[in-house]
Amino acid sequence: MTENINDVNEKVTPEEKEEKPRLMKENDVDTVSKKQTAMKVLVQIALYAFLVIMALIVLFPFYWMIMSSFKTIDEYDALVPTLWPQNFRWDAYKVAFEKVDFGKIFLNTCYVGIVSTILSLVITVLAAYAFARFNFKGKNALFAAMLATMMIPGELFTITNYITTVGWFGWDNTFIILIVPFLVSVFYIYLLRQNFMQIPNELYLAAKVDGTSDLKYLWKVMIPLSAPTLISITILKMMGSWNSYIWPSLVNSDKAYWLMTVALRTADFGEGAYVDYPAQMAAVVLVTIPLFLVFLFFRKYIIRGVSRSGIKG
Repeated sequence: MTENINDVNEKVTPEEKEEKPRLMKENDVDTVSKKQTAMKVLVQIALYAFLVIMALIVLFPFYWMIMSSFKTIDEYDALVPTLWPQNFRWDAYKVAFEKVDFGKIFLNTCYVGIVSTILSLVITVLAAYAFARFNFKGKNALFAAMLATMMIPGELFTITNYITTVGWFGWDNTFIILIVPFLVSVFYIYLLRQNFMQIPNELYLAAKVDGTSDLKYLWKVMIPLSAPTLISITILKMMGSWNSYIWPSLVNSDKAYWLMTVALRTADFGEGAYVDYPAQMAAVVLVTIPLFLVFLFFRKYIIRGVSRSGIKG
């Protein structure tokens, strides 16, 4: 018996003895690699499942709004809600146009949005350029004080703005009161300043050697290089003007100066149990479409502009 075992051991070569541990290690590595791959796949599946669920939660109100605009009042008020209209009806949109003067309020909203955006861009560009390139006494302290105002909720400024614009200047029921109080945005100045500071200072020194003025350097160099951030600020400012409700409803009681949000809120769609909710939904859809299209076509500029800013300070 002992001789047979010795004969078997003698038949196993040293190379074969070294090969066995190596094969065992390779098998262990393959097993660990497969487990890691399976874990990565499971993590990716869980991540995408979470994103899909969150996307459905965010998109469902918009889906409900659009589908409700095609329903009848009886179907909308049914005890068992329907996710898809039984019969598509366009009557709600006809009622919405009758209840809301879309032509007038659309022109009002565009006028306020365009004028306030242009003036705000001018102020933002000049202020950001001054804080990014010029050296003057108290610059850092002034900029820090401006940033500190971002910690204060905007609603707290409503009373002081109202007293100043209505009580002192008497600007109520005018377009001026919708534009002037919101021309300066500390956030936009900060965003653009950070973008300006990423532009190499050598360009500024070379331009000064060539005799270029500060305004020409700003127009020819700084603004083109900061175009994504400026586009982002433009879009965000327009969206803010379009969605503004509290301030316009507070300072303007004259229908001639109403904006989209105020007109929708005050439109007569019924009262109590007789509210024409499909018509309300149709009106909201009509107001939402322009903003949706703007965001759809310019979303890459918003993301690019914000991502390029705030990296260097």
